[in-house]
Amino acid sequence: MAERRPAAGGSGSPSRPAQYAWFITGPLAFAAAIFSTAIGLASQDHLRSWGLAAVLLAVMVIAGLPMLNFVIGRQSFGSRLTEIPLVLAFFFLPPLMVVAAYTLSTLITHLRYRFGLAKLAFNVANASAAASLAGLVLLALPPIQGEVGPRTWAVLFVAVSTILISTLAGVAGVIAIMHGWQAALGVLRNALPPLLTSGVNIVVGLVVLIAVRTTWWSSVLIVVLAAALAKVYRSYEQFFRQHRTLGDMYELTKAMTANGQSGNLADVLLGRIRGLMQAEYATLWLPAQGRHPEVMLTARVDDAGLLDTSPTPVVVREEARRQRRSLAMGVRLGDEESLRGSLRATGVKDIIVVPLYSGQAVIGTLEVVNRLSDVGHFTPGDIPVFETVAAHAAVALENSRLVDRLRHDAHHDTLTRLPNRRRITGALDESVKIRAPGEVVALLLFDVDGLRQVNESLGHAAGDKVLTEVANRLRASAPSSALVGRAGGDEFLVTLRLESAEAALELAAQLRDQIRDEMVFDALTLDVDTAVGVAVHPDHGSDAATLLLRVDLAATAAKSVPGSVQLFNPALESRSLRRLGLAGDLRRALDQDELEVYFQPKVTLRDRRLVGVECLARWEHPAHGTVAPEDFVAVAEHTGQLSRLTEVVLREGLRRSRDWALADQPLPIAVNLSARTLIDQHFPDRVQELLTEYKVPAQRLTLEITESGVLDGTDRPIPTLQRLRDLGVRLSVDDFGTGDSSLAHLRRLPVHEVKVDRSFVQGMATDPGDLAIVNAVVTLSQQFGLAVVAEGVESELTLELLQDIGCEIGQGFLFSRPLPYERLAAWFGAQVEPETVANGELPRLRVVP
Repeated sequence: MAERRPAAGGSGSPSRPAQYAWFITGPLAFAAAIFSTAIGLASQDHLRSWGLAAVLLAVMVIAGLPMLNFVIGRQSFGSRLTEIPLVLAFFFLPPLMVVAAYTLSTLITHLRYRFGLAKLAFNVANASAAASLAGLVLLALPPIQGEVGPRTWAVLFVAVSTILISTLAGVAGVIAIMHGWQAALGVLRNALPPLLTSGVNIVVGLVVLIAVRTTWWSSVLIVVLAAALAKVYRSYEQFFRQHRTLGDMYELTKAMTANGQSGNLADVLLGRIRGLMQAEYATLWLPAQGRHPEVMLTARVDDAGLLDTSPTPVVVREEARRQRRSLAMGVRLGDEESLRGSLRATGVKDIIVVPLYSGQAVIGTLEVVNRLSDVGHFTPGDIPVFETVAAHAAVALENSRLVDRLRHDAHHDTLTRLPNRRRITGALDESVKIRAPGEVVALLLFDVDGLRQVNESLGHAAGDKVLTEVANRLRASAPSSALVGRAGGDEFLVTLRLESAEAALELAAQLRDQIRDEMVFDALTLDVDTAVGVAVHPDHGSDAATLLLRVDLAATAAKSVPGSVQLFNPALESRSLRRLGLAGDLRRALDQDELEVYFQPKVTLRDRRLVGVECLARWEHPAHGTVAPEDFVAVAEHTGQLSRLTEVVLREGLRRSRDWALADQPLPIAVNLSARTLIDQHFPDRVQELLTEYKVPAQRLTLEITESGVLDGTDRPIPTLQRLRDLGVRLSVDDFGTGDSSLAHLRRLPVHEVKVDRSFVQGMATDPGDLAIVNAVVTLSQQFGLAVVAEGVESELTLELLQDIGCEIGQGFLFSRPLPYERLAAWFGAQVEPETVANGELPRLRVVP
């Protein structure tokens, strides 16, 4: 029959204490007493056949040894052969003696398991109540005659089946009280296989009865048959267990595959392993590794979720990891003498700990503790099964971590470990969906200046250190609510909620100041600055893509004024869209010679003699009107048309210089170059070809390069500059003072001239600081043998100040705006004193009132 044995208590106690079993043990004992009294009153001759009763009692005790074991939840069910002696007892003995024999055999059988009093009392009371109820059923049925015919079979089958059903009802009742009705229903749902087995046992008992009634000598054959039957039952149990294990392992492997990427692998893994091994606890332990923290998760039979503790002694786990082998300890397992004390101290009955491997490295352990039921124990056969499970689990965990790592890498920058543009975009999309009154979603873009120069001068390793340091400073300085990420290259993004756009600008300035602090790498100290763009939701966009586009435009605008913070405004987008639309138009304009070249005079400040002109490209667009030079030059740089644009200006300037020379008015020209032109190794050869074509001496050509282009922190421009100087071309540094360079840097470059930026020249009359800067540039340049040209001369006061500090040459609106060739000729006639031209001197301008 199937009999319930409560599971081990251990540290995982049931839902209610074992004492709650008395709520059903008492009624069962009372029912047994009532039923037994009724049997005594209804029948006679209760004490006959003592010798046979003793024999059948011994047979019941032997048959009470479990042949098949089933574990359902915390409950252990043993399939026994007690139905066979029960059939014989109900046929040969009075009902009351059957009750006594069955109750006594149950008591003897369960005493060997050393159950607690509550468990022992329940099992004995349940057996007694079931047997006494079966006795009453037997008395209510037609009496058994001496013959063993079909009617006798039916009566005995009903009587023994009553014991089975009553016992099952008692088990379901005590489980309902201690664990709830769901657990009781689980027992009933899983009771069919044991009941079918018990039915087979009843049939076998009837066959034995027929044989014994025929001749008592058949008992010899029955003993042999019983031994064989026990062997068959044992074999069936082993087959059943192997089949169940294979099925569970297949389901476990399938579940690990299905849930390996879903994030709940540990839940599926531990729950199924605990069920497969019929263990009270199943624990997964993974030590901290890289960015992964330590993992300690335990599935317990009574808990739906996972615990973050484990009953496994730490010393056992560490020993398994150190020895790199499985450790198994318990009643039926090998025991480590040195670890025995730790098991006793924690109350662990038996345990198996298996290391998890990734290649040759141990990445953690998988552990099962306490086989369910008081009589159940792990066996040596469980170890290879558990090791196989652990091997599958290790692969699944590594795959899960690999997927997690790939998912992490897909959303994070590999150098700085910050969220990348994709991750920022996703977070920004989520942020703009929530509209909070009185708040904006701010997006800040930090563009690191000069990173290319660091890479080219010191190597990419140094550039990576700069980026990492910028990331660390942003992460440390940004508010805790901010998400800091790297957009790519030298750009970093910060997004968070703030009170207003003004608060965003203030935060951007604060963060920029933190980044600007000196960075020390070994013996090298670097000053790193950033241009910052700011955009906010909802003012500047309602989705992440729009905000990212507009903050990029703001950062680009901020780069035009080094180290500035720029809030997005619609004019920036209009200008960007306009530039984008100009790309095709510029190509057509170059093909059709639609660009004009204007000329702005350069004049000596002391005697106002004309010493040259600067050639400047101008474009009158048929639809947009006048296009600013910085717009179409930027378009040319980004569309690969810069060399054509430069050659157009250079050709026109050389052609006009030749014409002036033929008219006995030789006049030098100056042409602006982009920094990109200086890395074109073929450009000096092209200049030589044009000089030869137009027969203009090289010394009449000055090439002007912006300070950021000629002093970019690298030696890349030097070869091109040297070759141009070798041609005889004069070289000038334009817009000097707007960058971070010093005049000392010019000493190593082959340049002839420095042009002071108009922003300082125009402020001389009102700002003492600007006056001091211009004075320093003029003084030091002259000491280095460099000519100085002041741009932006627009007033007589500025002219006088420049004369006082010794500046020799200037250009600006005081003398003339840039003019087309035809208007320049008229300007010559109106401004130049004729006698200077007749005498072959440099043309001298009339005094302008």
